[in-house]
Amino acid sequence: MPDQILSIIIFLPIVSTFLIVIQKRVGAVVVISALSSAFTTILSLGLFFFYDASKAGLQFVHWIPDWILSGKLSVDYHVGLDGVSLLLFALTTFMFFLSSIASWSNIPKKIKEFHICLLVLETAVLGVFASGNLVLFYVFWELMVLPMVLMIGIWGGEERTKAALKYFLFSMAGSLFMLGGILTLYFKTGKTSIESLSTASLALYSEPLQWFLFFSFFLAFAIKIPLFPFHTWMPDVHTQAPTVGSVDLAGVLLKIGAYGFIRFCIPFFPEQSLLSQNGIQILAVIGIVYGSMAALVQTDIKRIIAYSSLSHLGFCILGIFSFTTEGVVGGMLQMVSHGISTGMIFLMIGMIYERAHTRNISEFGGLAGQMPVFSTFFLIAVLSSIGLPGTNGFVGEFLILIGAIKSNVWLGGIAATGVVLGALYLLWFVKRFLFGVSKTIQAKPYKDLSFREIGILSPLVVLIFWIGLYPKPFLSILNSSSNVFLNSASVVTIEERKHIQKDFLSQNDQRLFPDYLSLGMEPKSYEERLGKFQSKFVLPNFGSAQLPLPKVEEDLENLENSIESDFDLELEPNEKKGN
Repeated sequence: MPDQILSIIIFLPIVSTFLIVIQKRVGAVVVISALSSAFTTILSLGLFFFYDASKAGLQFVHWIPDWILSGKLSVDYHVGLDGVSLLLFALTTFMFFLSSIASWSNIPKKIKEFHICLLVLETAVLGVFASGNLVLFYVFWELMVLPMVLMIGIWGGEERTKAALKYFLFSMAGSLFMLGGILTLYFKTGKTSIESLSTASLALYSEPLQWFLFFSFFLAFAIKIPLFPFHTWMPDVHTQAPTVGSVDLAGVLLKIGAYGFIRFCIPFFPEQSLLSQNGIQILAVIGIVYGSMAALVQTDIKRIIAYSSLSHLGFCILGIFSFTTEGVVGGMLQMVSHGISTGMIFLMIGMIYERAHTRNISEFGGLAGQMPVFSTFFLIAVLSSIGLPGTNGFVGEFLILIGAIKSNVWLGGIAATGVVLGALYLLWFVKRFLFGVSKTIQAKPYKDLSFREIGILSPLVVLIFWIGLYPKPFLSILNSSSNVFLNSASVVTIEERKHIQKDFLSQNDQRLFPDYLSLGMEPKSYEERLGKFQSKFVLPNFGSAQLPLPKVEEDLENLENSIESDFDLELEPNEKKGN
């Protein structure tokens, strides 16, 4: 496979916009947009046949050295994919393809401009997931904002201007924090490579500076997810966005925040991440419970699913910050599953809105009798969102809860109530939406799904049951990514990175994790990895009581001695004891 294949996939949508600009017929515009997204999807799915799940690090790498060169400033062009980014990359192309087809019937004006925004947004999101350095990541991150703001502000609902402005302000606030962090990292290390910064010396910056850098990235990603209490923009944006905007936002864009934690926050600043573990998990659990309770009192069906997303993405963050194998893999998989299930629900909300021209749940009822095909598809999507065994939602949530309970039995237990609350509000929603009696529907019957609409939804149903019944292929793809994540947040890695003064390897280097590829090795047990950073509320018979922790301390002391002799360092006695 050519080295440029990833760049071709990333930039194909935005290049296609030049063909759209010169078109005068609307039919040609929608066909070009659909064909571009279809070809991008086919190419991205082809990557799975060449991906080696046994290898850590980025694959399909396209690297151009000194892409930006000005004086001492040198930035490479570097894109590549690992397991988690590959799944999100493919999900992006697939959801944008379905969105392009779905837009044929629900975008009544400025169709050419809409498809230009859609394709530019697709390139931006693909670039975010494939970026191999911070500069490229930030360029694509910023590129996402404008087309999304335009989609909300031009093709949105009655209060679209307010929603677009809110989305813009929140996005820019997060971007400014992250830009400050990126510039500081570059001036301190001279590096922008994600792989290099994940193993770079922590001795290059003071502890207060590490906290500043951690929070600069944390705030940007917490807003994007969004994590409670940074969620206030999301219900309004979902409510006012056009159907395609909601599908892409819930299906893909919200995952970028969780992806940022996996790719940047935790590998770059492992000690700060471990020390913040309980606080971030508490915010995630609050989001799970609050999102479920808020969904119960909504009357707009889009707002119900928006608060549902807050709850489900809280599970993802809970799993990731459990720092257990089950929780991390479950969180990664749940990001993909949520995109499929919630994307499908928003697509179907758009389909019923085209018929009823309302989203007020009190106007519905009895749809199951008049629209049996629609109701069947909708019920499948909702049950997968609930996490019914046999559907995609079950696998991720099950693994997350196992990992969460292992790391903090109290927070894991509270999060488990979120599963019950989720079933409660979604089944209540289905009862009012599909069953019962509605005078409106009796007076004006609605047509069932067309063949085009069935064709849009059917692949999502296949994915729901494929992941639910046979998740092994997806879990195996995530294995190497989870290993890198778990090893990067370990006491051994922290001690090694604290004590190295030079970022080069010698022949006698005794470090366990001297480079990014070495992080892909099989991680040790939870207790050995986290050591003193373990939660105080670890599940009984799982925590440090069962492990001779002095052995871990002895291993760390031996490791420090080997590092000291290798790099000719002189560590202070209190450093050897306290770090």
